[in-house]
Amino acid sequence: MSRHQGKAADSAVQNQLVALATAHDLASGRLPDEELQAAHDVLDRASTRRSLSAAHTVVGIFGPTGSGKSSLLNALTGTGVARVAARRPTTSEPLAVLWKTEGSGPLLDWLQVDQRHELPAHSRLAAEGRTSQDALGGLILLDLPDFDSTAASHRAVVERLAGQVDVLLWVVDPQKYADAALHHGFLQRMSAHGAVTLVALNQIDRLVGDEPAQVAASLRGILASDGLGSVAVHQVSAATGAGLDGLVKDIGAIVKRQSAVTARLTADVAAAAAHLAGHAGSTDATPPAKADRSRLVDRLAGAAGTETVVAAVVGSYRRDAHAATGWPVTRWLGKLRPDPLRRLNLRRPDVDAAVNRTSLPTPGPAQRAAMDGALREYADAAATSVEGPWREQLRSTAQATGGPLADGLDQAIARTDLRWGRRSWWWPVVGVLQWLLFAAAVAGLAWLGVLAALGFLQIPAPATPLIEGFPLPTLLALGGAVLGIAVSILAALAARISAGSRGRRARRRLHAAVAEVAMRDVVAPVDAEIDRYNGFRKAIKAARGGS
Repeated sequence: MSRHQGKAADSAVQNQLVALATAHDLASGRLPDEELQAAHDVLDRASTRRSLSAAHTVVGIFGPTGSGKSSLLNALTGTGVARVAARRPTTSEPLAVLWKTEGSGPLLDWLQVDQRHELPAHSRLAAEGRTSQDALGGLILLDLPDFDSTAASHRAVVERLAGQVDVLLWVVDPQKYADAALHHGFLQRMSAHGAVTLVALNQIDRLVGDEPAQVAASLRGILASDGLGSVAVHQVSAATGAGLDGLVKDIGAIVKRQSAVTARLTADVAAAAAHLAGHAGSTDATPPAKADRSRLVDRLAGAAGTETVVAAVVGSYRRDAHAATGWPVTRWLGKLRPDPLRRLNLRRPDVDAAVNRTSLPTPGPAQRAAMDGALREYADAAATSVEGPWREQLRSTAQATGGPLADGLDQAIARTDLRWGRRSWWWPVVGVLQWLLFAAAVAGLAWLGVLAALGFLQIPAPATPLIEGFPLPTLLALGGAVLGIAVSILAALAARISAGSRGRRARRRLHAAVAEVAMRDVVAPVDAEIDRYNGFRKAIKAARGGS
């Protein structure tokens, strides 16, 4: 790999790691911790591995009991550092054989490998290093315990190092190459790691004729079903040295490219992202439609008692109109009726509207059920295009504000400007007219009273003016009273019409106030959760190498 290609690969894996970290952060609190553990482990390992020696490539030799891992290590390195036994596992702790030790200490410390041996000059790998212009200078070979050992600690070491080494060399034998513990327990779970996986079919010296090719073909088929169809199968014999040259060349090529660390991290990120992708759904989530938001506001407005307030606005206006335009003889009766807005604590000029609370009745079971139903319906609309735990999270987000929402709606209603202090322009006009008519009626009655008193005292009275044959005092008294009552009736009709208009305007303002609360406490959190979900999907796609 050229230096330019190496930098491009490093940049790509860095971007994928950032994307995986973003997906992990966005999913925290939304997905179960166990679902996020794999991504957390990858990010932790990647951070540590990238801070250690980039000049070394760690090749771990894995396999079941009796596959000949230690024999293969000895054959490759030309040493006897790995103990070999025919019937039982002898490798209990990992050991390392490395070409050059400089700079390897912190890396081996992280791998928790205490047994360290330098590669001798006469080994096959050393010879490959000399012919490849010291390409194997960064090679570290690890001999590991058997993953199927009866000792639980051995399997724990294997599982830990399977997640840490740069290259995985799986050694199998003709008897156990199809072992379910190997394929189901490891290879299938690491199907994304084909670029850093090698397979050695060992002990082919025990086979005859076409058997090595047949077993290798069968093994390739099983690997293909594991998702590792591109991995080459090396037919080798640690005992006779057959096939080792090809395996050495492949190991040497990997080390020479110095790309195994990046390739391993890329595969780790892809695997972790693929696991999280199961919670990302197939499409981006979409916010509820405008009609859903309108329905939410309407139902919340009804549950919050806005119609009660509208009726109070109408009643208060008509009460004030009667007090200003009613027949003076009876208008005082209207003042005996309580002001509906004052009863709701919505006509208090001495109270700051920002901290005011209404005296609306406490929501009963029906109102609470209506509010919960509105939130549940909106939550269902929001969760339609979301899958998995995120769907429940969206529902919880929409419904979590049930208690605070009721208080927020009450505050919004209390702060709404209901224009209760504004008088209609025609009230003073009608009021003046009423007083003039009342004065005429009083004057006519007084006049008639004087005439009656003069008659009773038998005092000659002056001539009474007539209009169309009717005495003027009588016309003033009757006309003033009848016209006053008629104007009062017409004013009441006008007040009813104006009150309806005032009520409709109040309803719009109240709905706007309810909509503001719904946007702040319900719609905005739901939209933020949808954006979070879509951001999670985008990050997962980027972590898997998509754009």
